[in-house]
Amino acid sequence: MSSTSSTIWLPRSRRSPAEARRRLFALLSAVPDGGRFQDSGLLAVSELVTNAVLHGTPHGYLIYLSLDVDSTRLRIEVHDARRDRVPVLSAPGLASEAGRGLHLVTSVAKRWGCCPREPRGKIVWCEVAA
Repeated sequence: MSSTSSTIWLPRSRRSPAEARRRLFALLSAVPDGGRFQDSGLLAVSELVTNAVLHGTPHGYLIYLSLDVDSTRLRIEVHDARRDRVPVLSAPGLASEAGRGLHLVTSVAKRWGCCPREPRGKIVWCEVAA
């Protein structure tokens, strides 16, 4: 399988995680054996875009999603406009309704991280291996 990519600008909207999942599904469907990344990739892209919508994107800004798949891994990058709010693994209580998203990402990703984005914002990324 050769490397295949897809990018899209998403609005700061509760509908954006679903659009990100549709975009990833279309990309994986278009590459041979892309389905092996599907379950983990859909979970990871949903969590990362949801975090960007809820915590990383002020009103008036967009979210940039970059997807890249090759024979060994799926890379997901979510770019948002807030550099001051980096993702942190928290320890939510049993009754907490939030705070588990990054734990889910770490459970399906081979690695993940966050880096600054110029001129503003940050990139939160993960790589899912087959």
